[in-house]
Amino acid sequence: MSLPLRVALCQHDGSDDPEICWGRFRDQAHEAALKGATLIISQELFMGPYFCQGQETRHFDRAETIPGSTTKRLQELAEKLGCVIVGSLFEKRAPGLYHNTAVVCDADGSLAGVYRKMHIPQDPGFDEKFYFTPGDLGFQAFDTAVGRIGVLICWDQWYPEAARLTVLQGAEILIYPTAIGWDDLEERELRPVQYDAWQVSMRAHAIANGVFVAAPNRTGREGRLQFWGGSFVADPEGRVLHQSNHDAPEMAVVDCDRDRIEKARQVWPFLRDRRIDAFGGITRRWGR
Repeated sequence: MSLPLRVALCQHDGSDDPEICWGRFRDQAHEAALKGATLIISQELFMGPYFCQGQETRHFDRAETIPGSTTKRLQELAEKLGCVIVGSLFEKRAPGLYHNTAVVCDADGSLAGVYRKMHIPQDPGFDEKFYFTPGDLGFQAFDTAVGRIGVLICWDQWYPEAARLTVLQGAEILIYPTAIGWDDLEERELRPVQYDAWQVSMRAHAIANGVFVAAPNRTGREGRLQFWGGSFVADPEGRVLHQSNHDAPEMAVVDCDRDRIEKARQVWPFLRDRRIDAFGGITRRWGR
């Protein structure tokens, strides 16, 4: 029997000091457990600043092995709190080979799974291709004390194929640790449009797949980026169950009723009506 699905979104500022970052997440995790959370999720790259705003080799020193020291701390924290914890880390796989990676720590302290970010952006202010090799573990779902969960990371959230393939592995909730914000060089009037597009894209994944979606984002100013917070959880009908503020740290615990999954899929049987015989073209870059 799985634990109830009570999701904690941990939203906070970054820092150049990893111990400060760890303390912020640890304190929010303790608060979440006291409020009854069973699944605690970090924002993307929670152990430091969002360093991908330029191309500097010194930042590779921030990477760590998985398993490694932070993975161990997360496992110990998960066991202590009796909660599943998903943490997003900068992984050093080998000299010169790095990934943007999430670890899934089960409520008994075991390592339930590892996911490497598949889609790597290269946009103004988001120079991730310099740092991260695309993931090679595929789209996965992991068995945990709260049920079967799917983990994707930030830029993955714009790709419906990633959501669908993860759900087809049995995920009941899609988790997206995120670091996204407004760029000072962009027009300010576009800010609400950008946030809405970000949230709506994931709400659409929830609807199309009949699952919950949880996206914790960082907040605060780092360089030319103002991270927009706004962490949220949506249900299988796409309703926003909680949305955090845009400007400050916040920890929120959100109840997710698993019965909504089957009820939504009975009304909207999208999985039943998929034309899997006609989808071969999805593996082509463009055209026929």
